[in-house]
Amino acid sequence: MKLSIIITHHLTSKLLDLCINSINKTIGGLKHEIIVVNSESKEKDEEFIKDKWQEIEIISFKKNTGYSKLVNTGIKKATGDFILLLNADIIVLENTILEMINYLEEHENVGIVAPKLEDYIGNLQISCFSDPIPSIILARRTFWGKTKKGKKLLEKISVLHDNNLAKEVDWVQGSAMMFKKDIIDKVGFWDERFFMYFEDSDWCRRVRKKGYKVIYLPTAKMVHYYHRSSKKFGVLGDLIFNKYARIHILSAIKYFKKYGFK
Repeated sequence: MKLSIIITHHLTSKLLDLCINSINKTIGGLKHEIIVVNSESKEKDEEFIKDKWQEIEIISFKKNTGYSKLVNTGIKKATGDFILLLNADIIVLENTILEMINYLEEHENVGIVAPKLEDYIGNLQISCFSDPIPSIILARRTFWGKTKKGKKLLEKISVLHDNNLAKEVDWVQGSAMMFKKDIIDKVGFWDERFFMYFEDSDWCRRVRKKGYKVIYLPTAKMVHYYHRSSKKFGVLGDLIFNKYARIHILSAIKYFKKYGFK
């Protein structure tokens, strides 16, 4: 058995260093490889990684190619039976990797398993959700989300999980998830029409469509240095000044065009 760890990286070399350190401290004797897929690569970052981590394979793109392309590039290079997909701002905690592998091995009908994510002081980050619906975009990006009805909708779409039992969900964040590599043969690669945002919900939906479950496993834990780059200036300000907000909305349009509005 071999694990391929794919780390998607974009201009956060210090966090990447912490991520790799955490993997090496917790991986034990498990046979594995680490593949860093580097977007908008800087020469100094590449040199830093290569000098410190000679055993790591680095694939670099000079331009920001989008998240789905980074993931697909890593998957095509991977030689493991299992794939752990991580953002560079994830810290892996003790026993998490083995627990996720064991869960996949013990449940053949599970396509994806994802850990519980916390911030660096232990606060829960909601990372599993119901399928997106158009009104959720409205609730997240306008004052309506602060109303009673808007708040209720946000709570409904975000799967709040208050115990340590594994839970079947619609989709999980792509920032940390594990799956068997052979599921790619059945489901296909990530949809590169999604430059950023909605690519993870899209792929989880396709996994479910093939009859597999998406599982949130809260006993497996990781730390996520999460930064919400698509929301900074308010509704109108984000649309004018924040390119990530515009990308988010364009991805939402592509998603609902693909699946409809239900």
